[in-house]
Amino acid sequence: MTCSQCQGIEQEFNRKHALEQLKKYRRKGAADTTRQLIAALLDDGVDGMTLLDIGGGVGAIQHALLKAGISRAADVDASPAYLEVARQEAQRQNFADRMSFYQGNFVDLAPTLPPADIVTLDRVICCYDDMQALVSLSARRARRMYGLVYPRDTWWVKLLIPIGNLYLRLRRSPFRAFAHSTQAVDAIARGQGLHQKFYRKMGFWQVVVYAS
Repeated sequence: MTCSQCQGIEQEFNRKHALEQLKKYRRKGAADTTRQLIAALLDDGVDGMTLLDIGGGVGAIQHALLKAGISRAADVDASPAYLEVARQEAQRQNFADRMSFYQGNFVDLAPTLPPADIVTLDRVICCYDDMQALVSLSARRARRMYGLVYPRDTWWVKLLIPIGNLYLRLRRSPFRAFAHSTQAVDAIARGQGLHQKFYRKMGFWQVVVYAS
């Protein structure tokens, strides 16, 4: 991830945005795509497993899987504000003693992070310029399941993302979104010995779970 993108993440996913999302999560629960990802991960049971949640936001996946019986969860996020609210929510839900938090660029931190039974990236791939490094390093750390939510590979998604980036440019934000190839993401995951066990299109997004 370029330095400007890191700065953009901190600027876009700031404390105000994080608190708004936390309030929404407490009122309505996880987003529909996140709920679908969680349901797909829970399909075969997760009792006793561990989780590495990259770009975990307010912690919706972490909290749901901890309730379902995983032993520990690690949250890696480039946004300090989101890590702060995720810690607050973990404390509120009495999960703080089963959580670990890491602030920074996952690709830089990856060599220091242990593998986990489940690795998730919920709306993260589209925030990262070097998709190959992000997906290969994260998939490599998934011992059992690898869950993704990222934009669909369609002409209208490829049209909407540049329009969104133009809006960001006009606001002088260094943050950019990316429309990465579904075929390329899938090839990297399969190259790490994973096979697709679940797939669903949900509007702008696609929800995918791979298994070892």
